[in-house]
Amino acid sequence: MPPLNLFYCDQHDFPLPAAHKFPLRKYRMVREAIERDGGFSFTAAPFATDEDLLRVHGPLYVSGFRRGTLDPGAMRRIGFPWSEALVGRTLASVGGTCAATAQALRSGFGGTLAGGTHHGFRNEGSGFCVFNDLAVAAEWARHKGGMSRIAILDLDVHQGDGTAAIFQDDPDIFTVSLHGAQNFPFRKQRSRLDIEFRDGTEGPEYLEALAQAIEAALAFGPELLLFQSGVDGLCADRLGRLALTTDDLARRDRVVFSAAAGRSIPIVVTLGGGYADPIEESVEAHAQTFRIAADVFR
Repeated sequence: MPPLNLFYCDQHDFPLPAAHKFPLRKYRMVREAIERDGGFSFTAAPFATDEDLLRVHGPLYVSGFRRGTLDPGAMRRIGFPWSEALVGRTLASVGGTCAATAQALRSGFGGTLAGGTHHGFRNEGSGFCVFNDLAVAAEWARHKGGMSRIAILDLDVHQGDGTAAIFQDDPDIFTVSLHGAQNFPFRKQRSRLDIEFRDGTEGPEYLEALAQAIEAALAFGPELLLFQSGVDGLCADRLGRLALTTDDLARRDRVVFSAAAGRSIPIVVTLGGGYADPIEESVEAHAQTFRIAADVFR
């Protein structure tokens, strides 16, 4: 069987202040963990083009970020200091999701070891997200891939507020978010389907809700499924507040992949949040997602 190809952008490093809570090294660690498994191939992510970005984001926001002329308050909301290196990493992260989408439309599966930047709004970023790669990839699939109906399944513990806002009036994009009720963002947007969890929610309750979400997404009749596979629901996660285990996340991922494969729906997998202490627990959970994907799709 051919190896499962994954896109990556961890070669584009960018400077962060000491003790910054964004786990930048996690992305390289995930790729190296999967590489040790064998059975995968890796492709450097291409840069997203302005054409890609401007289907979703406003021209002043795109040009302001690319040139480093956004006001300081806008960069504080994003949570990163601006740098040319950050621009490169951001464009590669979005480009990787678009490339994975193209691959999924050809083969049924596409994966990227970045992306999931669901707090990106049309004209501003937030929460370590500049541009919204899920929204950009969805619009790429409509304009370049001929797709009409797309579902975006967001299983990060933080609501996909930017994605929800971007597509709030779009009847052909079904946004689903399963997230912590009391967690960031504290001002929630309205997805087509939102399922909220109390702090400390454990696996059985979570997986029961996931089954309902999958049923709703499939009933929509999507031609493509974009899956934000955040692992910050782990009980060891510093920012998560849920109480899921690695085994719970394995069950989650198998449910999602089996649902897509069973209906022959092309699926794109991005990373998402993962801030465990130690970070190796997040790395293992992310790597596990792609191992399960290989088991289902290879």
